[in-house]
Amino acid sequence: MLDSSQLPSGSPLLPLVLENLSYRIDGKQLLSSISTTVEAAGISVVLGPNGAGKSLLVRLLHGLLKSHSGMINWNGNALDLATRKRQALVFQKPVLLRRSVAANIEFVLESGRSGLHQRCESILRDAGLLDQRDQPARLLSGGEQQRLALARALATNPEVLLLDEPTASLDAATTIQIEALLETARDNGIKIFLVTHDIAQARRLADDVMFMHAGQLLEHSTGDEFFSQPSSQQAQAYLEGRLVI
Repeated sequence: MLDSSQLPSGSPLLPLVLENLSYRIDGKQLLSSISTTVEAAGISVVLGPNGAGKSLLVRLLHGLLKSHSGMINWNGNALDLATRKRQALVFQKPVLLRRSVAANIEFVLESGRSGLHQRCESILRDAGLLDQRDQPARLLSGGEQQRLALARALATNPEVLLLDEPTASLDAATTIQIEALLETARDNGIKIFLVTHDIAQARRLADDVMFMHAGQLLEHSTGDEFFSQPSSQQAQAYLEGRLVI
């Protein structure tokens, strides 16, 4: 079998196949026997209460953590460095360089490529940050920093974008801006995995939902199916705003 570095040019990373994926720390099982297949493009929302294992899952999908058992398979290939380079990950708390806003974008663009300045300005314009291009990134507001982190991730032209609670604690106006960027990315063919515990956001964005509880993947269905007919008692309780234990 070819590894992902040998995939033909333009060969997609999907489908993603997970088989009996598990993760533990100090003998404590945090994820248990997760198996599913993600075939379609669009936005896969990883939904569930706090402590469900959502953030752990996306870190495993990106290779930041290594599973203790099971398999992560991208289009017939094991997760490796070449696969990771075709992905981008954005955390809940933005991780930015201690440089200007523009320098954060230029850092991930191909150096020496013609039109670098114009490309950078176009990216910042789309993110609504062009007027702040010369400002130190660390002096941006929380919402602006998150938009910059997302814009920098998109500047790498990823095939898969993984996001861990990117709008947590942000105001409604900033959330709208970030969701618009995600919808544009989806329309441009980027596969998105979005971790959230915000049911309303999941309803707005989800093409499919991966519902997690207590380290298990209890459901994986289309957004319409999940919100109209959840198949587990835990998902039903969660959607009704009841505590899930």
